[in-house]
Amino acid sequence: MSGADERMRRWRLVLGGGDADGTGAGLEGVDAQMDAALSAVYDQGKREGGLGASAPRVARWLGDIRTYFPSTVVQVMQKDAIEKLNLTRLLLEPEMLEAVEPDVHLVGTLLALNRVMPDQARESARALVRRVVEDLERRLAQKTRAAVTGALDRSARTHRPRRVADIDWDRTIRANLKNYLPDRNTVVPSRLVGYARRQRSVQREVVLCIDQSGSMAASVVYSSVFGAVLASMRSVKTSLVVFDTAVVDLTERLHDPVEVLFGTQLGGGTDINRAIAYCQGLVTRPADSIFILISDLYEGGVRQEMLRRVAAMTQAGVQVIVLLALSDEGAPFYDHENAAALAALGVPAFACTPDAFPALMAAAIERRDIGQWAERHLGA
Repeated sequence: MSGADERMRRWRLVLGGGDADGTGAGLEGVDAQMDAALSAVYDQGKREGGLGASAPRVARWLGDIRTYFPSTVVQVMQKDAIEKLNLTRLLLEPEMLEAVEPDVHLVGTLLALNRVMPDQARESARALVRRVVEDLERRLAQKTRAAVTGALDRSARTHRPRRVADIDWDRTIRANLKNYLPDRNTVVPSRLVGYARRQRSVQREVVLCIDQSGSMAASVVYSSVFGAVLASMRSVKTSLVVFDTAVVDLTERLHDPVEVLFGTQLGGGTDINRAIAYCQGLVTRPADSIFILISDLYEGGVRQEMLRRVAAMTQAGVQVIVLLALSDEGAPFYDHENAAALAALGVPAFACTPDAFPALMAAAIERRDIGQWAERHLGA
């Protein structure tokens, strides 16, 4: 096939055929099958057919797109099909769950259906969710542990170690190389570098407070994974709380992020003030605590009281961070007025990608300026 023919073929697949596509190109074989799979979702109203409400037809379509397209494209097409064609109810059937390509957005959809899901579908859904969670843990856990451990080591150093056993000799020597005496072949340590708190096993308290309204689905998934990773570290005491108009403490489930996710209930209203009030009670050492609120900030509770609580936490020494989203999509919809009010309190609100979250945790542990960090690393 010539270069010009290949370009026409590609344009024909993009434009979808018909009198208006202008390519004059025809499709056959695999190309025709790919075109049919695309048309089932993206040509509604233009052509007859589509997926309808037939589970067997949808199952065949899911198999087709996994055959013809890479997994990243399959995930987008699945998401579009669920939204455009209202296929959500079909996901309650076990055979459908076995055919789909698992991803974070699909997990969010399944969690929203958790309360109405029949028992036979729930087991298939749990297996799919576990596949996504395990994949995220493989991708994010090591990076998170390394970032947090490194930040704790750096924040625990002191220039006045109390005992010889607390001196970090490698760093002390490097810090004093300018004091090297060649004639004596020695370094004179004018400045010691050591460990301030070796005796304390828990160095930071982290409270994750997650808005479980429907728009926050991806953030709930990622937060649960990060919460489980942090909870596995002895040096960090981690609590995880989800909320809508009610508050649910899921800390005891952090040993298994899948259990955390199935303990959530996506959708409903939002009472941020009530959630923050509960989380204030979890903080026992304010100067060593990090409170992370993950919410689009659409408050259904008492707004002024919410802001007063945040101000009280920061004044007590808590490092308060507000994430409008913890996902790859950013935060297109959020309450700008509340975000501005929080910024006036010295608590900037911004979206964070999962890949950047470990570095954010390191910055918080070292008590760096989070607003400056976000501008430098996220363009917030």
